[in-house]
Amino acid sequence: MTWWPETAADINTPRANEYKYVTEVLDYGWHNTSSPNTSSPGFNMRLEQAFAKKFGVNYAITHNSGTGTMHSCLMAAGVGPGDEVIIPPLTAAATALVVIYQNAVPVFADIDPHTFNIDPESIRERITPYTKAIIPVALYGQSPDMEAIMAIAEEHNLVVIEDCAEAFLAQYKGKLAGTIGHMGSFSFQGSKHMTCGDGGIVITDDPDYSRKVRYGMCFGFSTLEAESAATTAPPREVRQDPGFARHLTLGWNYRLPELCAAAALGQLERLDDLVSWRQAVAAGYAEVIGDCDWLRPQEVPEGYVNSYWCYTVLIDTDEITWHQFRDRYVEFGGDPIYGAWRPIYLEPVFTEERFYGRGCPNHCPLYKGTPQKYGKGLCPVTERIQPRLLQFRTNWDQQRAQQQFEALGKTIAYFEGNS
Repeated sequence: MTWWPETAADINTPRANEYKYVTEVLDYGWHNTSSPNTSSPGFNMRLEQAFAKKFGVNYAITHNSGTGTMHSCLMAAGVGPGDEVIIPPLTAAATALVVIYQNAVPVFADIDPHTFNIDPESIRERITPYTKAIIPVALYGQSPDMEAIMAIAEEHNLVVIEDCAEAFLAQYKGKLAGTIGHMGSFSFQGSKHMTCGDGGIVITDDPDYSRKVRYGMCFGFSTLEAESAATTAPPREVRQDPGFARHLTLGWNYRLPELCAAAALGQLERLDDLVSWRQAVAAGYAEVIGDCDWLRPQEVPEGYVNSYWCYTVLIDTDEITWHQFRDRYVEFGGDPIYGAWRPIYLEPVFTEERFYGRGCPNHCPLYKGTPQKYGKGLCPVTERIQPRLLQFRTNWDQQRAQQQFEALGKTIAYFEGNS
């Protein structure tokens, strides 16, 4: 095997700065603010500024989850009752649920059969007079066709929120994923390229969106601005005043604890190594698969860089089922493989419309569009591909990764020898 490059740092690189920063928070004690006017370590502010610099954008806003980030983005975009938001069906359910949170209607566009990402032509087919936004997902570490998506958005005056939870440092034609749309959403959940257990961050170049995302993140506090400052609470001298008018607009409590921000900053400082490791593991899977004509990896078009949250492969034959492959892979010493998420619109919460009362949002009196019918046949490409996707983890250490490669090689040999 030649998969291990000398330049790739192990996923278990020493975490010295994570420990150091977390200790700073613990030594200072628990507090509400990251204001530069206090002596606090200010890790939310430091993380925001460092993340914005890393991605070459003007603003970054921390959150307590990658779900909260997308919800705040929808609020900033003005999405609400009566609006439609176009999303892919092959992703974690949060991408759709945040649309429901705003009493707006999720509209599902089908995927490209080769990249597994949302198909721009399917987006175009779903646009109606009620479409307000698009949330394209950079699935498995690879950006969708953002040039085509942004052209559609400009033509119809739509807001684009990139869901890059799985795509740290992924690139699209020389641009980092998350920097192309109007806002980019990232997750720090435990399986992601960088993590603090849970959390997230929004990036944008637009000061109006940045300020409104902060409103969504923290109760609509009137003192919040676009820039990083007192990101988690107004200054004490302001909030202690009995006449202080706190809440300028509706907002939620999506604040990231300082302890988590400290750990995330340490992770950010070694993000290049964390991503290059996953790319190296993905290269190992690719080397084992080689010319196998019935396993088809996610296609990476020219000009794209996949950061490989996981290495995803389609079983491109009717002779082998997903369960047969998984069972044999485990038998040969591999770790149990993850299947792709069930198409979101086939989850019971959607098929049975277990949303808000009185039929909202699909039958909301404020919605003048055609109510969506969530059921089989809505996105045929997704329904054909999803049951046959194998999602191989890429965050193994070198020894465990080698075990997966050996199990994969034996599994391929077994089925080819019994075909």
